[in-house]
Amino acid sequence: MTFIYVSGAGTDSTERGRMMWARVKGQTENALLRMPFKAAYMFRPAYIQPLHGIRTKTAWYRALYAVIAPFYPVWKLLLPNHVTTTECVGRAMIEVARRGAPSA
Repeated sequence: MTFIYVSGAGTDSTERGRMMWARVKGQTENALLRMPFKAAYMFRPAYIQPLHGIRTKTAWYRALYAVIAPFYPVWKLLLPNHVTTTECVGRAMIEVARRGAPSA
């Protein structure tokens, strides 16, 4: 069985950083990697633009996305390795589950 986890940018794999949320994400990733899965893949996008009617249940996130959404094309142009869409993340997860990830 393959396990896929989206943790976001800033995750601290050393589990020693000053930010608790980054340590917890790092601990989660490390725990998943120690489990007996055939493979475990971690996705760490900095920003995911929701598409196709996907909406957060958190009201202030919805407001934030409404303000940020028009700037997504500029961010994608300036920071192509840090921003993505829900569609791209979904397709990448399917591809990794089917074929694995390329070697670095």
